Amino acid sequence: RMREVDLGCGKALLIKESGEFHAVGHKCPHYGAPLVKGVLSKGRVRCPWHGACFNIGTGDIEDFPGLDSLPRFQVKIEKEKVYIRASKQALQTQRRTKMMAKCISLSNYNLSSTNVLIIGAGAAGLVCAETLRQEGFSDRIVMCTMDRHLPYDRPKLSKSMDSHPEQIALRPKEFFCTYDIEVLTEMQVAAVDVKNKIAVFKDGFKMEYNKLLIATGNTPKTLSCKGKEMENVFNIRTPEDANRVVKLATSKNVVIVGASFLGMEVAAYLAERAHSVSLVELEHVPFKKFFGERVGRAVMKMFENNRVKFYMQTEVSELREQEGKLKEVVLKSGKVLRADVCVVGVGAVPATGFLKQSGINIDSKGFIVVNKMMQTNIPGVFAAGDAVTFPLALRNNKKVNVPHWQMAHMHGRIAALNMLAHGTEISTVPYLWTAMFGKSIRYAGHGEGFDDVVIQGDLDELKFVAFYTKSDEVVAVASMNYDPIVSKVAEVLAAGRTIRKRDVDTVVFLSFRTGDMSWLTGKGT
Repeated sequence: RMREVDLGCGKALLIKESGEFHAVGHKCPHYGAPLVKGVLSKGRVRCPWHGACFNIGTGDIEDFPGLDSLPRFQVKIEKEKVYIRASKQALQTQRRTKMMAKCISLSNYNLSSTNVLIIGAGAAGLVCAETLRQEGFSDRIVMCTMDRHLPYDRPKLSKSMDSHPEQIALRPKEFFCTYDIEVLTEMQVAAVDVKNKIAVFKDGFKMEYNKLLIATGNTPKTLSCKGKEMENVFNIRTPEDANRVVKLATSKNVVIVGASFLGMEVAAYLAERAHSVSLVELEHVPFKKFFGERVGRAVMKMFENNRVKFYMQTEVSELREQEGKLKEVVLKSGKVLRADVCVVGVGAVPATGFLKQSGINIDSKGFIVVNKMMQTNIPGVFAAGDAVTFPLALRNNKKVNVPHWQMAHMHGRIAALNMLAHGTEISTVPYLWTAMFGKSIRYAGHGEGFDDVVIQGDLDELKFVAFYTKSDEVVAVASMNYDPIVSKVAEVLAAGRTIRKRDVDTVVFLSFRTGDMSWLTGKGT
């Protein structure tokens, strides 16, 4: 059982499991979710919103997203009463940064050599650097990024578009100085010489390394039509892009190309700010391949109720200008849309072009191939995040690409542990969320290739759970307004148990009427 208790100057989460009491912070350090509404299972609590997991004995973060752990408080039992002892500061901050080492041998290195080089400063790169320091690694760590900013919360670029870089920074500048994690901004690697362990930068600078992590993420696809280079046509890649789109779109006409997660989130964010929002998509329903047709239609209806106009099963044939600025978007269907701003969200490709001659194994789609320890085919070279394919235990070790924020965190951690020869394999359950019009869809598992969707609840009321099945097995789950069902399913799958389609068909309807999801913890093989 879990119970939120007020200690006067702040709250704690009191947990009783297997006859033992524990007390930790009551809020998830990621976005502040109340953990009492999460899922308690075998020594850890899982956040109900985004799936981060914390050890109830230590408070340590064990699955992501987020960087910090929970504070742990002393618990003692006297005369049938439970006493919690906690510092006021820990109760107020509700987070704890793990102890980290510093670099003790910086003077041994010249500017052009490092022990660990991390290419990319997203979630995977930052978690790798932090994990190394948490594990006592005291040699030089250098991160390099094409971005002009220190690592930031990239999902907010489409969910909270007017956020400034300092508002969404994952760590303050002082953090990197304190723990000797060097970040080279606006530095692009042009090639990697794996034989001599040298990274060659675009400006000609070279850096030797001992261990290398490649976490370059992806590059947005662009349109191929006439006018694609025009002013006011955006791929949202940076905080500046997002801020500029919001400024230009206010009380103006916006056309969004692609009903991707980015495209839909941008449409939702701009709907109240712009004069009009039009969304162009090749499929006939948004999110069809990911959430299925019925859920996609329910989401589409929600958008239409919020003044977003869809133009489906068509593409952009031309972007027209007037006095050097975007004025119209012409569709292949012949329709002409007024447009002051165009946002392109038609997918992305892995940012791995610079590795083509390196000898690092790249698949036909450009993804870096790694094993369960995030190792490439080259000793000492690891890769993580959106640019990799890796064996997913949940799907019988099928090689998959999972471009989720949570997964990038875990990749970075696993890579760091194996740079230190821990022999740790990845076994996490993918978890993602999307936010639109104040509502969230949560999703866990890997539903690629699903052949049926079992839906319980009310799609019209946007209160539902969708179970994605392949043959007789549940491979993923999505929900809206039904927390913590997705976190509950994630815990079942993380424990290695299988949920059968027949279990979902026969039991879930009753669960919806009673609100009881306890059947999940006992189900499966």
